[in-house]
Amino acid sequence: MQIIESKEIKSRLENGEKLHLIDVRQPEEHADFNIGGILLPLGEIMSMQIDSIEDLKEEEVICYCRSGQRSMQSCMLLESLGFKNVKNLAGGMLGWEVTYGRG
Repeated sequence: MQIIESKEIKSRLENGEKLHLIDVRQPEEHADFNIGGILLPLGEIMSMQIDSIEDLKEEEVICYCRSGQRSMQSCMLLESLGFKNVKNLAGGMLGWEVTYGRG
């Protein structure tokens, strides 16, 4: 698992790059504020309900959560399931909001 900073993600999104962002928070957290990731809560990853991202095993996958802890767990689980290029957003959405707000 690698760590990725919010500034790199922001820059890549602004440049129009298509990123595979996975929001591992709960649905209410995702609805409140997200950066465009698909919702796949940690609990679903833990129970191996990953059909929606199965085809991304060879792609870069960036996981995020509130603070970076759940997404770190998700990254480790995904790696154990054969995902080759998994990254964790440093500081999670709290870090993103400190730097960029919700805009």
